[in-house]
Amino acid sequence: MRQEGTPAPMALPRHAELWLPGLLRSLARARRVRRAHTGVVDILLAVADHYEPLHGNVPAETARRRVETWLRDYPAMASAFVDADGRHPQHTFFYPIEQYAPELLEPLARLCSQGFGEVEVHLHHDRDTAERLRADLDGFVRTLHERHGLLATDAAGRARYGFIHGNWSLSNSLPDGSWCGVDDELAVLRDTGCYADFTNPAAPSPAQTRTVNSVYYAVGAPRGPRGHDCGVASAVGRPSSPADLLLVQGPLVASLRNRKWGLLPRVENGELHAGYPPTTDRLADWLSCGISVEGRPEWVFVKLHAHGATEPEAATLLGPATAAFHRGLAAGFNDGRRFRLHYVTTRELVNIIHAAEDGKTGNPGDYRDYRYAPPAVSAPSRPAGGRTASRISRTADNT
Repeated sequence: MRQEGTPAPMALPRHAELWLPGLLRSLARARRVRRAHTGVVDILLAVADHYEPLHGNVPAETARRRVETWLRDYPAMASAFVDADGRHPQHTFFYPIEQYAPELLEPLARLCSQGFGEVEVHLHHDRDTAERLRADLDGFVRTLHERHGLLATDAAGRARYGFIHGNWSLSNSLPDGSWCGVDDELAVLRDTGCYADFTNPAAPSPAQTRTVNSVYYAVGAPRGPRGHDCGVASAVGRPSSPADLLLVQGPLVASLRNRKWGLLPRVENGELHAGYPPTTDRLADWLSCGISVEGRPEWVFVKLHAHGATEPEAATLLGPATAAFHRGLAAGFNDGRRFRLHYVTTRELVNIIHAAEDGKTGNPGDYRDYRYAPPAVSAPSRPAGGRTASRISRTADNT
């Protein structure tokens, strides 16, 4: 059974007035860029998992079994595959503040220490205030960093984190104001050490931004609902400001590969779930979005999302369907002439974005640790490149 509130591929035009114009512009831009580029394409593949082991209000023992399943089965599946840099598939666990339990974080920290991924911050909240949100984020970031050895650090040694908003409602973006309440949420995220947000795409939710298929900055982390609806594109030679918040979107496209009733295109939003596993056919749609830093089109970012803690979703992400996807990647998308494949965490993806902005070229895998160092539990992502408690209980939906 699919989790309530989780966007699924569906027929247009539900809430399409929000994002369809931006989609058409983004696809036209991607086509122009593809025609102009004739060299190798580097695929930067990241999976951002809204990882909720207590989903469904299950007993603590069920949640522990869910986490232990990942600790056991992810290395068994991922160890069989490597990218162009010799890295295994990476998984980023965005863990909900409101589900914090040390006995659930410790196995994830062990999995990260084995080199298979990292942990970041997820949050469901409703009718919140900026002050309470700030306290929750500060407390959770401190706990992840100091108690569990998780999260990145910047050059000053400060803990930094990636973020996904529950129920897609970043910056109070749902029309009825539900599942947030904080108009200046972007500023709170920036001030508490968030290095980037990874919430979108949200379609078909009305929380979807007008900006699609983009890596961009909410300049000055603007106040007010939907402060991230538009912004300034990340670009080579265009420096960012500490006052801005980076937003990294995943693919959004009307796909003809899985038509509703065999006729109507469906929204492809990069979600991986039990009814729709990753495939190389879907990868073609994701690549068509051409998500990149302006001026560095050969580095293409594919940020996918999942809700991988529950049993049906874990069976897909840890099982034969996902293994077949990785075999397909190795066979068709890592030949070194047309494509080079790079498995990345969301932190590594952001480091590569900043390297592109600074004019770096060549193998993007050399810049996995370019600005933000890996968590203490992890070894450096690539030694040859770059630099070597809060409120616990809330009512939450499930995205």
